[in-house]
Amino acid sequence: QVQLVESGGGLVQAGGSLRLSCATSGSIFSINAMGWYRQAPGKQRELVAAISRGGNTNYADSVKGRFTISRDNAKNTVFLQMNSLKPEDTAVYYCNAQIPKGAGITIAYWGQGTQVTVSS
Repeated sequence: QVQLVESGGGLVQAGGSLRLSCATSGSIFSINAMGWYRQAPGKQRELVAAISRGGNTNYADSVKGRFTISRDNAKNTVFLQMNSLKPEDTAVYYCNAQIPKGAGITIAYWGQGTQVTVSS
């Protein structure tokens, strides 16, 4: 049983910062890509940032230069440093982990989400 647990969300004023963390547990030998997604009310879930096991990153255009994704492979943990937050960053943020299960199969696991609210 694999679990992802996000933490670090909260209420912050525009221009402020938050750091999200996602800890994993369970039967995990390795994790391929990890990422952060977000879903605002009435909108589809969208990719915010992703990072490969080797450290290659990609970001949504809306967060480039403000957010930084990182990971600790030894602890199977991923982080999202969010700076210069804007009201439009308000959403539930979800952690995602792509975990190989052998025979070419990879399963995507999700956390339960953490609320980020940015006030103007």
